[in-house]
Amino acid sequence: MKVTFLGTGTSQGVPVIGCDCPVCSSLDFRDKRTRSAIHIQVNGKSIVVDTGPDFRSQMLREKIHQLDAVLFTHEHKDHTAGLDDIRPFNFSQKKDMPIYGTKKVLNQIKKEFAYIFEEVKYPGVPSVIPHEIINAPFFAEDIPIIPVQVMHYRLPVFGFRIKDFTYITDAKYIEKEEIEKIKGTKTLVLNALQKTHHISHLTLDEALEMVKVIQPEKAYFTHISHKLGNHRDIEAILPEHVRLAFDGLKIDIS
Repeated sequence: MKVTFLGTGTSQGVPVIGCDCPVCSSLDFRDKRTRSAIHIQVNGKSIVVDTGPDFRSQMLREKIHQLDAVLFTHEHKDHTAGLDDIRPFNFSQKKDMPIYGTKKVLNQIKKEFAYIFEEVKYPGVPSVIPHEIINAPFFAEDIPIIPVQVMHYRLPVFGFRIKDFTYITDAKYIEKEEIEKIKGTKTLVLNALQKTHHISHLTLDEALEMVKVIQPEKAYFTHISHKLGNHRDIEAILPEHVRLAFDGLKIDIS
């Protein structure tokens, strides 16, 4: 299985016009963070988790020519706004795109992208097949997936476990039963927004504590605000088995 970090930032973490903070003014490419999303290649299938506002540029940057399914963690715009840009895959693959999300997520998508779901469609609009998921294992294009429910303040959000890889973003709290689903994961991706307290996201210290609880072989932090600091500075203080992800990072998971 191969994982590519399409984006590792947040709407609070992308470069801000006129901002001269150390991250926004950094020349290190690892500090140029677009909205969080990942691309997973497994068993010959190509899956994306979340289509944020940067989706099109992320897919072009990584030269991804095949897309078999899209999983959505939750309905916030920084994770759904780029859905329209699946249309080139509709055209090239001559198929509807399966999308997976909770009832609430799918309802929000149907509201924001109403033109996709009209009975009489405008020519060329994206074509999707919605699949409602609940907090139970499911298959996406024959790939077994275990959802992991975390809390984003008061909003339930799904992380996803595929084999020995687990991806979690926008978490603040994880119930013990959900943590049990993650244990045994070799590679864990977890959000770490900033150093100081945040109402709906794990801080750097909280993310490190969660890594200690879950004990993966390797952990990567994502969904990073520019308030966390420069990539180089944060990497220097992390344990050896914990890394800060960056846009374009590719990892192989055996």
